Amino acid sequence: MKAQDRARLSERKSRIEERLDPSWQEEMDAPMLSGANTRYEVSARVQAIPCGGIGLVHELVRRLGLVEAIDRHVHVFKRHFPYHESDHVLNLAYNVMAGGTCIEDLELLRTNEGYLDVLSTRRIPDPTTAGDFLRRLKEPDIFGLMTAVHETQLRVWNRLSAEERKLALIDVDGTIAPTTGECKQGMDLSYKGEWGYAPLIVSLANTREVLYAINRPGNAVSHSHAQPYMDRAIELVRAGGFERVRLRGDTDFSLTAHFDAWDRAGVEFVFGIDAHKSFVEKAEQLPECAFRALSRAPKRKVKTQPRERPENVKERIVEERGYRNVVLEAEHVAEMDYWPTKAGRGYRMVVLRKSTVVKQGQLRLCDEMRYFFYVTNVSPSVLSARAVILQANARCDQENVIEQLKNGVRAMRMPSDSLLSNWAYLVCTSLAWNLKAWLSVCLPRTKASVELQRMEFRRFLNTLMLIPCQVVKTARRVWLRVLTYSPWVRVLLEGMEWTRRRQFA
Repeated sequence: MKAQDRARLSERKSRIEERLDPSWQEEMDAPMLSGANTRYEVSARVQAIPCGGIGLVHELVRRLGLVEAIDRHVHVFKRHFPYHESDHVLNLAYNVMAGGTCIEDLELLRTNEGYLDVLSTRRIPDPTTAGDFLRRLKEPDIFGLMTAVHETQLRVWNRLSAEERKLALIDVDGTIAPTTGECKQGMDLSYKGEWGYAPLIVSLANTREVLYAINRPGNAVSHSHAQPYMDRAIELVRAGGFERVRLRGDTDFSLTAHFDAWDRAGVEFVFGIDAHKSFVEKAEQLPECAFRALSRAPKRKVKTQPRERPENVKERIVEERGYRNVVLEAEHVAEMDYWPTKAGRGYRMVVLRKSTVVKQGQLRLCDEMRYFFYVTNVSPSVLSARAVILQANARCDQENVIEQLKNGVRAMRMPSDSLLSNWAYLVCTSLAWNLKAWLSVCLPRTKASVELQRMEFRRFLNTLMLIPCQVVKTARRVWLRVLTYSPWVRVLLEGMEWTRRRQFA
């Protein structure tokens, strides 16, 4: 960062700290939000954009070679008048990263001269053209696009340390993407009674990236066609230099017919498995000495002094109104052997027994034992029974990733008219989520980059992307002049310098 930029940032920080100084207290005769003598006028020459972070993102995309990878693997047009395939894909992804929530928001970007100057383009596709591009993509084209993303991911993973590449955690789950449309090809009625699609999401828990996003009809069960994509994800992370691979999924993904193949390939797995009556009976026959109390780490680490817990309003209302309430009293864990019918060997089955009390109002109705089962091929020396349960619980973070794809990136709006075109939109817009992850990996490893990885997408937009900048175009370069102070401006400035000096092989 230039000394001049550093001095200006320091000055702006001082000014804002002075304004926000908590020691300043004065009695005011009028409201603080009084307003000024405000007027509007149109600038003669100066251009500006509200999404200054797009410059850093586009520079990273260029350095990673994503543009070339997309044009190499996706072939939709015979002639480029004037757009290439990469122009359309990045146009949809950048629309999300600039704060857009639907294809129609592209119209706001294509009429912003400053935005066009930052991307060094004459124009970008309008919403109608973008929709037409999605409808042109066939299944091989969508796989080609995912292949281009995977090539880029391999370059990004080179930035991970050897410690970070010791174990790849691959999470897999299905979800429901409802739609109110009536004429969308491929839609169907889900088990929840909702019309729409049922995407399959395979993600890498280490970086929270999406590895595969597969669109399916709404009546598809969670594990439908999951195994081939799980195998492809295994190949991908191994090509990325990860030493070990571990699959994680809920009960729908305990595909016992594939356990032996995964085990022979050296793939670890931790899956939940349905509590069949035979499993429960076998667990009840275990001696009490086989169970050990399960201890869980506190959700939050107290940095100062513990505060008094406020009243549990939910608990009080349930008790006052006499609702049935199941209260957890204790958790115990044990192990037993499990030999799946479709497997050629036995595997570890971990049993979680939850001791619960059923109450109604202030009455204690009965005590219940609830059993949960997990199957794994990881040896006890690597994962204890307690660690197996914690691993299975940690997989639930993928629910947060799926939530961000739904309501942060809005990749599951399903705006087009067919299963394939909506699948293409899902892949193009989920690229925006991956770009956030790539920034956190490729930027210098600081506290800010770690925080960036854990951010929700909306906060990421407001923190790093939606920083207003003046756009100054000269003969040889485009300058983005930051117009406001934010603690993350330093990340933006230093990140651009860092990215421009890097070569991602």
